[in-house]
Amino acid sequence: MGYKVVVVGATGNVGKEMLNILAEREFPVDEIAALASRKSLGTEVSFGDRTLKTQDLEQFDFTGWDIALFAIGSDATKVYAPKAASQGCVVIDNSSLYRYDPEIPLIVPEVNADDIVRYKNKNIIANPNCSTAQMVVALKPLHDRAKIKRVVVATYQSVSGTGKEAIDELWEQTKGIYVPGQEVAPKVYPKQIAFNVIPHIDVFLDSGETKEEWKMVAETKKIVDPSIKVTATCVRVPVFVGHSEAINIEFEDFLDWEEATEILREAPGVMVVDKREAGGYITPIECVGEYATYVSRIRQDSTIENGLNLWCVSDNLRKGAALNAVQIAEVLGQRCLKKG
Repeated sequence: MGYKVVVVGATGNVGKEMLNILAEREFPVDEIAALASRKSLGTEVSFGDRTLKTQDLEQFDFTGWDIALFAIGSDATKVYAPKAASQGCVVIDNSSLYRYDPEIPLIVPEVNADDIVRYKNKNIIANPNCSTAQMVVALKPLHDRAKIKRVVVATYQSVSGTGKEAIDELWEQTKGIYVPGQEVAPKVYPKQIAFNVIPHIDVFLDSGETKEEWKMVAETKKIVDPSIKVTATCVRVPVFVGHSEAINIEFEDFLDWEEATEILREAPGVMVVDKREAGGYITPIECVGEYATYVSRIRQDSTIENGLNLWCVSDNLRKGAALNAVQIAEVLGQRCLKKG
């Protein structure tokens, strides 16, 4: 006996990826519904070898459905997630709306799967920010060994994290630079993204940090350990898919880079590719379509007593969003709902 699953926002980048991953991982689905806004009503999306027609989210009755994977913005989620939850359907939400609610678990299955039982509080589970998800997968096994005091991270985030319009903007701007008279002015981003980097993701806060940077701090504390100090600089780069992060870690206890490498090789969800030679590391283009969080460039930081540096790369549409949501659904099924 399988599950009745709803994918909300099925025509977007993350929603389509959720459908792909549910099929790839052979999630035990008895029935599936693809929902979208009224303007996308009837649009066809793929689920394995099947084609689904999208249904109207506004009119949908979640009664009798087991799990709803939400991949829509916070405003719409605020309306429809409580509706689904109140009708007995467990919501796994990809927006930022519920991540910081103390009553709602924020889950990365490789890190804090045990917290999933707290879904009963509101029948909702939050999926973390894409940049946080890949980082904590790498941090947790090291934290278990040597206890992390402080993390300094600089991100290199792809445009797909913003959405389809941003992908189009990068593509059109790149082409336009080579064709006089066809230059494309920035609309999605405040400055040109083609052949450029922009140290600005989400809105600015009074502290001077952006909300994306604040998210990484708050979410790491909630998922891994509230005592960890985190400071982040989040940068948008002209890459279509795949987020990269340069991470500096300070531990309470000494951890040799060789031992850290072995720990990460054994860690769930992590793939170490780290040869100290040209090309002996992973770049964003190589992680596209993959499940793993890749770690490279593991080395001692000689400027502090107990420090390590590493490079972390992952497909942000997968581990950063859709894959993590499906993994949450798998853990929910195995540990709580127990139907599949």
